[in-house]
Amino acid sequence: MPDWEVLYQTGETGWDRGQVSPALETWIQQGVIQHGSNILIPGCGRGYEVVALAKLGFDVTAIDLAPSAIEALNQKLTDEGVSATTICADIFTHQFDRQFDVVYEQTCLCAIEPKQRADYERCIERWLKAGGKLLFSMMQTGETGGPPYHCELSEMRTLFGAKDWQWENEPPFVIPRGHQSQRFELGFTIAKVRF
Repeated sequence: MPDWEVLYQTGETGWDRGQVSPALETWIQQGVIQHGSNILIPGCGRGYEVVALAKLGFDVTAIDLAPSAIEALNQKLTDEGVSATTICADIFTHQFDRQFDVVYEQTCLCAIEPKQRADYERCIERWLKAGGKLLFSMMQTGETGGPPYHCELSEMRTLFGAKDWQWENEPPFVIPRGHQSQRFELGFTIAKVRF
C-alpha cells in the first residue's frame, strides 16, 4: 500500500484530476442526489466534489487518510466560504456517528488492495441508510497490478451482490480521465436494499 501522505508531500498525485469529476454533474442532472441528502465521500483527496456539493447546499462529510489532502480541502472550503465535515482517519477503522443517504465512491476502491475490497464493501453497507445510494465510479485500467487497480464489472457485481444491493437497469456512463486518456471510469448508481 502506498504511503499516500508521502505522495501528496512529493507531488506524486497523478490520480488527482485537479477539478470536479464530470460524473458529479451527470448524477446531479439525473436527479440521483436529492436535495437535503447527506453525503459521505471516502478517500476524498483534495475534495473538489466536497466543495462543489457544499456550494450546492448539501451536508457533506469527507474522510481521507492523508493529512495534506485534508489540509488542502479545508483551505479550499475556507476560501469558498462553505463548510463540510472533514475527517483525517482510516476509512476501515473510523466510526461515524450516523448513516448517510449517499456514498460518493469516486475512486477509493481502486486505490486499496484488492484483498481489502470485501471489507470496504461492508464499510459502505454500514455507512449507508437502507435505500441509500452508492454513486460508484469504477476505474478501468485494463492492467494488472496497481494502484489504481482495475475494477472489473463482473467482479464488482459479485462484490456488491444482489443480497444487499440493487444495481440500476441503465448501462453505465463513461467518465473520462482527461490527461490519463488510456484510463476511464464507469459510472453506476447502486442502492442498498437491506437494513
